[in-house]
Amino acid sequence: MMGLTVLCLGVALVPLGSILYSVAVQGGSVINVDFFTQTQPAPCSPNPITTCTQGGIGQALVGTLLLLSLSCLIAIPLGILTGIYLAEYGKGPLVHGVRFFADVMTGLPSIVFGMFVYAAFLIVFPGRVFSALAGVLALALLVLPFVARTTEESLRLVPNGLREAALALGLPKYKVTGRIVLSSARDGVVTGAILAMGRVGGETAPLIMTAFGNIYMSTRLDQPIGAMSLLIFYNAASPYANWNALAWGAALILALMMLGLSIAVRILLRRRFRERRIGA
Repeated sequence: MMGLTVLCLGVALVPLGSILYSVAVQGGSVINVDFFTQTQPAPCSPNPITTCTQGGIGQALVGTLLLLSLSCLIAIPLGILTGIYLAEYGKGPLVHGVRFFADVMTGLPSIVFGMFVYAAFLIVFPGRVFSALAGVLALALLVLPFVARTTEESLRLVPNGLREAALALGLPKYKVTGRIVLSSARDGVVTGAILAMGRVGGETAPLIMTAFGNIYMSTRLDQPIGAMSLLIFYNAASPYANWNALAWGAALILALMMLGLSIAVRILLRRRFRERRIGA
C-alpha cells in the first residue's frame, strides 16, 4: 500500500511539475526590473526588420494588489463578524439561513458573482459598470462566505470551559468573545483569511465582467483597472510574441504569490497543531 501511495503521488505530481516547469522556464526568461515597473507595450512580433519592446506588467501588478487589498479590507472584517455571530450569538432559524446561504455562496462558480455585480452596477451605476470598484465588490463577495465559515468553525473548536470560566469571573459576554474566544481561535481565523486571499488572488472570471482590464496604469476606482489574471487571460490568446511573453512572466509571478500564501498557511497550521499537541 505504501508503494501504491507513492506511485499515485508521483502520477499526480507529473502534470503539476510540468506546468510549473513550463511557467518557470518561459516566464523566468522575461523577468527583470523593467518587467515590474513598465506598462504593457504596443503589440508586435519580432522579424528581421523590427524589434519588439518587451514592456512590463506594472499596471497589472498594481491593479492586482489594489483589488486584493480593498476586497479583503471589506470582506474579512465582515466575514469575521459573521462567523462570530454564527458561533457565539446566533439562535433560531436566522442562523440556519445565514449558514445555508454562506455554504451556497462558497460553492457557486466565481463568474456568478461577476454577473451579479455587473447587473447591479448596470442598474445603479450604468456609467461605471466596468470599474475597479465593481471588481473589488465581486472579489469581496467571494471572500466573505469563506471567511465567515472558517471563522465559525475555528470558534467552535474553542472549549466551552474557557467561556464558562471567563463568565464565572464576571466578564461580560462581548469581552469573553473578543479577549478569550477570538484570541484562542486566532490562528484558525488568520488561516481562513489567508486561504480566502489565495482563492481570489488568481480569479479571472468575475473580473472580466467588472474590472475589465486596462493596459495603462490606473488606480481610479471608477475606471477599468488591470490585473495579472486578466493580463494572462488576454495576452495568452494574443497572436503577438511580446504579449505572450508578458503572459508567461505574469503567470510565474502570480504562481509565486499564491505559493507564498500557501506556505504561510502551512506554517500557521503547523504551529497551531504543535501547540495543540503540547497542550494535550
